[in-house]
Amino acid sequence: MDYSAAIRERLPSLWRADGLGELMGKLESYLPESELPGILDAYEAASAAHDGQQRLSGDDYISHPIAVARILADLHLDPGSIKAALLHDVLEDTPCTLDDINGRFGEDVALLVDGVSKLDKLRFDSAVEAQAESFRKMLLAMVQDLRVILVKLADRTHNMRTIEHLPAPKRRRIAKETLEIYAPIANRLGMYSLKVELEDLGFRAFTPFRYRVLNRALRRSRGSQRQFLRRIVSNLNKRIAERGIEARLVAREKRLYSIYSKMRRKHIPLSEIVDVFGVRIVVADIDTCYRMLGLVHELYKPMPGRFKDYISIPRVNGYQSLHTTLFGPRSMPLEVQIRTEEMDEVAEQGIAAHWQYKAVDKLTHGAEARAREWLQNLMEMQQASNSEEFLETVKADLFPDKVYVFTPKGDIMRLPRGATAVDFAYAVHTDIGNRCKAAKIARREVPLNTTLNNGDTVEIVTARSARPNPNWVNFVTTGKARNAIRAYLKNLRREEARELGKRLLSQALRPYALNLRRLRKAQRGRLIEELGISAMDEVYEQVGLGERLAPVVAGMLAQQLGEEDDARVEKKPLEIAGTEGLLVTYAGCCHPIPGDGIVGYMSSGRGVIIHRDKCHNVAKFREQPAKWIPVDWRQGISGEFQSEIRVRTLNRVGLLADVAGRISATFSNIRHVSVESADDESMLLFRLNVRDRRHLAQVMRSIRTNPEVVRVSRTPA
Repeated sequence: MDYSAAIRERLPSLWRADGLGELMGKLESYLPESELPGILDAYEAASAAHDGQQRLSGDDYISHPIAVARILADLHLDPGSIKAALLHDVLEDTPCTLDDINGRFGEDVALLVDGVSKLDKLRFDSAVEAQAESFRKMLLAMVQDLRVILVKLADRTHNMRTIEHLPAPKRRRIAKETLEIYAPIANRLGMYSLKVELEDLGFRAFTPFRYRVLNRALRRSRGSQRQFLRRIVSNLNKRIAERGIEARLVAREKRLYSIYSKMRRKHIPLSEIVDVFGVRIVVADIDTCYRMLGLVHELYKPMPGRFKDYISIPRVNGYQSLHTTLFGPRSMPLEVQIRTEEMDEVAEQGIAAHWQYKAVDKLTHGAEARAREWLQNLMEMQQASNSEEFLETVKADLFPDKVYVFTPKGDIMRLPRGATAVDFAYAVHTDIGNRCKAAKIARREVPLNTTLNNGDTVEIVTARSARPNPNWVNFVTTGKARNAIRAYLKNLRREEARELGKRLLSQALRPYALNLRRLRKAQRGRLIEELGISAMDEVYEQVGLGERLAPVVAGMLAQQLGEEDDARVEKKPLEIAGTEGLLVTYAGCCHPIPGDGIVGYMSSGRGVIIHRDKCHNVAKFREQPAKWIPVDWRQGISGEFQSEIRVRTLNRVGLLADVAGRISATFSNIRHVSVESADDESMLLFRLNVRDRRHLAQVMRSIRTNPEVVRVSRTPA
């Protein structure tokens, strides 16, 4: 049966007008005839839903879904993906609902369409949050079905092809998003053909002037380069024919965005980019790949340090090939790639090739497995961050410039360039990262922030008592490590908040002669029911974070028992031990230290902020008396606290060093120093670590012994 003829008879005008004929022709080439009526049904549903709608170009809107479906048909995607491509905008732009799609086309297509659809009907605080939440939803849908991202990439590709019809600000925003998110995703999934098109289209739309200048410069230099390349291809073909090897040679040209990125990354002009052209050699099997490598090395001398074996160690996106750089005629560098036909297919189409070869091809299965492993890591990341943090993390994780390191057992680990020993620990397992104590490279102990290099053998030393250091966030590079550390600190913050909340609530209950430990289960139950939460731990956490005031919660408990607030009972102050952690902080305006009279201010989300009772901010905050709590230093408190002093001196060379030396002699560490100089005098401001007021007085006395010090004073609160 000539199915195309049947469709032409059914929809003759549409066949010609909007590209349906071209789409069906592509689909007939690889899909069973029985699948085509369902795809035509999806087309008719989409056409009816978008009836009367037009794109900014003036074309009927249905031309866009058909173009998206054609891109997927070029990749030989399955019927469900083609139907989803035709219907991908109906939820967003038409009255059609998810139930309508589910009822007519089944759950498989409905889930694909829902995964691609944006979240325009929800309210967000900002455009950034909307983008991040939409992207988060799409990635979570990808975990369920990888075809979601294939439809989305095809959708973005056609939108970029027609982006010139949008206003300039919107063009730049969409182009930037394409370069930062969608092109790297295509690369991460091994889909080279879509990746390079998205990069070049994004480059042209985001920086049109640079695109034109670079394109014009390359056109001028192409003539001599192509002549040089033809000579090399001729020499290679001759040598290959002599050896009797079956091979296909493809001359390739570096893409504009790739050249531009290299110029920016290496800070070099276009004239120094020598590998604009290269040769790809495609052979029958892996054994022939290595034989071909020997042949090209016989013909042209290889450049030292420029050989990469991605067949034995594939890239993280499943890409496999041999790369070598040769000294060609006139010592011009030439990059040569050698791979099999299957590798070439995977290199161009990545996980999309899975739907063509999934029954027999192990290489494409490997690409799909790596993609699923990456998506599983994203699932772990999204559980520990909000939408914007998640988007930032994924951006950092998308660029597959990797280093390959080894575990002590010889297993290969792939990590981003710049990864540290802590990144390695979290890549092995989250628990290993959380209990990481030290690291060894080649059996030699190194700092945890040591950057890893290709071939390093890394060993992580763990301890049950070890905990993540908040400073690790400043040097880790992988999203998994960053999110695991943040998650641990958030949980630690919650635990500290609960502990502080218990102490604050116990203190607030004392005027009512109540004891938190002796509260009955029924009393606790009535309280959490009245507050609309699920557990007492939430009460403690909210009190500790300052989101609820302890006296108010105590009053609610007392009221349940029929107690009256006895204002005559003196409230005992909360004791500060100096080891409370994240939920007790010391105000930077007055730098309280043990021995100072202090008060506590309950700041929502931050816990208790300790001020000196003479701090000028205390008067301002007194307008909220309910948020102030009595606090005092615990007897025998130890540790170091920050304080600030001002030192007015005569101008003399070396005086700053002399004062700093006197401070160090009192075993006080200088955290920060600033200097203001006038004609005759200087003002030195020191931020110090001291134990208490007595220690601070000792520091100030030591400074005063210098005869050229005019005055020493603690900074006014």
